[in-house]
Amino acid sequence: MTEVTTLDGFTPTPDLQRDFRNVLGCFGTGVTVVTCQTAKGPMGITANSFSAVSLDPPLVLWCPAHSSHRYPLFAEARHYAIHVLKADQLDLGIAFAKDGFAFDHCAWTENEYGVPVLTETLARFECESYDLHQAGDHAIAVGRVLRAHAGEGTPLLFTRGEYGQFTAFD
Repeated sequence: MTEVTTLDGFTPTPDLQRDFRNVLGCFGTGVTVVTCQTAKGPMGITANSFSAVSLDPPLVLWCPAHSSHRYPLFAEARHYAIHVLKADQLDLGIAFAKDGFAFDHCAWTENEYGVPVLTETLARFECESYDLHQAGDHAIAVGRVLRAHAGEGTPLLFTRGEYGQFTAFD
């Protein structure tokens, strides 16, 4: 008979949200700025909930919080761009986390769909909205990638509430 080992843990409940966030923070992520065009002008938001979904068709996702006052603008956007930040772009990520109109902190232009495109990031995915799934206090925004671009540099990473960069093993 095989011995069953259980690990200490907890059941995530509303009163343990901080603890649950701490566990989620063990997974390191990249840092992105998602941009779209709105009736109020170009809008951006910082997000670390980005992932690849499919190669065929080319799909990616990100997860905006319903509690964000910017959520309705992104939920209604037909097109948007997801920008992967470089290790030296922490200030840009913080600027868009605080202010959706922080475009004075970076070089940008508009693509053919009118989406603000940041021109000096590590990578960029220009997307058409493919699907939006409601999932608890966030939504899962799936985008079909119309154009992808990779630049030079090292990614900005986020884990356990801190920012850093990748160091390869020798």
